[in-house]
Formats: sequence, C-alpha cells, structure tokens
Amino acid sequence: MIASGVAATARIGARADGRGGTALPVLEGEGPLALRRTRGSGSEARVMLVGAMSGPLGGDRFAVEAEVAQGARLHVGSAAATIALPGQAKGEARYDVRLTVADGGELRWLPEQLICAGGSDLYVTTRADLGAGARLVLREEQVLGRVGEEPGRLTSRLAVRIAGRTVLDQELACGPGAPGGWDGPAGLAGHRAVGQLVVVRPEFGDEPVTPRILAEHAVLVPLAGPAALVTAVAPDARVLRQVLDRALRELAG
Repeated sequence: MIASGVAATARIGARADGRGGTALPVLEGEGPLALRRTRGSGSEARVMLVGAMSGPLGGDRFAVEAEVAQGARLHVGSAAATIALPGQAKGEARYDVRLTVADGGELRWLPEQLICAGGSDLYVTTRADLGAGARLVLREEQVLGRVGEEPGRLTSRLAVRIAGRTVLDQELACGPGAPGGWDGPAGLAGHRAVGQLVVVRPEFGDEPVTPRILAEHAVLVPLAGPAALVTAVAPDARVLRQVLDRALRELAG
C-alpha cells in the first residue's frame, strides 16, 4: 500500500478593477503553498508563491491555479527555488499548474527553478489555456540534483492552447528510471539544467518569429499560432537563467 502525502492547492484570480489596475478577488493558499501580494507596477498586480514547508516530497500532490480575466495583468513569481525531495511516503510527487488567461488578459508566469534532489521522483504538469487575444510569458527552469549529488527523476509536461487550439504539448522525462537516451546527444547531453520559455503575443500572428539558434544549446522556434518557444539546456541554473533572460528581453518587449 502506498502511503499518502500532503495535498495542497493555491488559487489566484485576477480581474480588472475598473480604475486602470488589477484586483485579486481570489488569493488562497493551503499548507505548504502560501501566496503574498507584493507591490506591482502600473496596471499589473504581483503575487509571490512562498513555500511554507519543504516539498514536494514523495506522495505529495501540489497544485497552483491562476485565472486572469479580460483587461487584467498579473505577474506571478516565487520567493525561492522549489526543491523536490524524497519522503517517507512512497511513490511520485505531483505538481500541477493550471493557467487560464482570457482574451485581453496578460499573465507573466516567472517562478524560480524547480530542483529535483537525489532520490526524488516528481511529475510536473503545466497547462495554459488562453483566449485568442491573450498575452503570456511562461518560464520553466528545471535542475537535476543539487550541487555534487545525483539527479532525481523528473517527468515534465507543458501544454499551451490558444482559442481552443493546441499549439504546444510536449513531455520530458529524465533522471534514474527514465527512458534510455535522456542524457545522450539528443537529450540533455550531460547538462543538468533545462528550461523552456513560451511567449504568446497577438503580434506574432502577423509576424511570426524567425527560427534560430540563440546560444550553443538554446533554440528559438515559432509555434502554430501567435506564440514562440525557446528551449535551452545548460550546465547549471545560473547559465540557464542568463540564456532565458536574454531571450525574454528580445521576445517580450
């Protein structure tokens, strides 16, 4: 019998406040997932996700849901890296992110890195459902193992839909027990940090980005819609962030 872990959900709801700003009628955290509103800029509201305890551990089930209504602008970050750890409960941990942005809404989803410590087993899913005129900046950064330790196992799925049409649905599995080849030349090639940057802007519908290599191990490609994807691998989290930050400055304006 598999022992159960901790289950927790955090919810964010952003709405235009009618005065040129963004209100947060929903800001609810549970257990290890705490939410704090911080000082925003202009019409943008800012929220920080604060880990109130370690995790996710083996058997835990975490979820974060964010909904941005028409005319609202929301920026979500995290106070520190999330570290997946082995726990007393057996079985994988799950971390599910669900993002919904209405036509005319804007979301910047920029959390800190997710680190899979040695012995951990994490399945993370991120699903973004956008209206036709929505804007999105979504960054994911995943690091296999802390300094000097073997990696944990990570399975990560990222899916984006725009106006009901799937423009991206990809899955990555790496670490002990993952299908063979994950660390080979067609996979991470010995690197321990991997990241994705998705930028959705209505302007890309008329002027798609040009596919190109951004760095030695980073590439930019247009998606089948008003969106672009940057994928990068790097030896560590610092180098990965530098690559994705340069891409973000170029794409997001």
